[in-house]
Amino acid sequence: MYSTLLAMGFALASALTIAWGTVVRHRIAEEAPAEGSPFLQAIRRPAWWLGSFTALSGYGLQIIALGFGTLLVVQPILVLSLMFTLPLSARYDGRRMAIDEITWAGLLTVSVAVLVLLGNPSAGDPQPPLGRWLPALAIGFLVLFVLERFAQKQIRNEKALLLGIVTGGIYGYVAVLSKATVDVLTHGGFFALATTWQGYSLAAGAILGTVVQQYAFNAGALKNSLPAMTVTEPIVAFALGYAVLGEQFQVSGANWLWMLLALIAMILSTFALSRRGVGSA
Repeated sequence: MYSTLLAMGFALASALTIAWGTVVRHRIAEEAPAEGSPFLQAIRRPAWWLGSFTALSGYGLQIIALGFGTLLVVQPILVLSLMFTLPLSARYDGRRMAIDEITWAGLLTVSVAVLVLLGNPSAGDPQPPLGRWLPALAIGFLVLFVLERFAQKQIRNEKALLLGIVTGGIYGYVAVLSKATVDVLTHGGFFALATTWQGYSLAAGAILGTVVQQYAFNAGALKNSLPAMTVTEPIVAFALGYAVLGEQFQVSGANWLWMLLALIAMILSTFALSRRGVGSA
């Protein structure tokens, strides 16, 4: 129980840190000119590096959280970064939070609490056999690659939406690889980390996700890309946590109905808050 509380605390700190970094990077995306490479334009801005460093710090807190708790505990709490994004965005915009923002934020908080507390996730195997990893990695790579290629042929808003889905999918895999990498480091030390594939795959996924995310931010209105990535990431992470790591919610009977309702509420409130949070950008 103590480990779970630590995981929840670090996950909340991660969500808050990620929220601030997201707001900074959104501002840069809004101010970027239409011509030229969005990513190259962004990295020329000192503020982008500050926002990226903040996001990286948040990711470090996420890794610590995964060291204490399961993916099914940490991932829902990270969704609360949207709730933290709202007051930060409102402060930057010089406005007050609207009633609907507060309502959706409350629903998101309740749904996450139900998933974590009622679900009471049990730990799986953070080092499953390679035969369980390969199908998941191959399917994910194929689907996300095809979707990214298809997105490049679409007009502005559709492109932003599809790239947001790709970004969320990549970060869903990054979350699962993070859990596996933390376990390798905890039990084998830095030598084991340097001689296994999980850490390198994690680094590649994190870099790729950062690049695709910046392209998604610049492809069109943020209200099209942000909801897609914030909804897709936990869904992919949940599915992989079940299928690859073997983590499970300890729920039976009618409580599964409450879990389903909480999951639906989390997805709907996440979608609503991410669209509301970026306004008409």
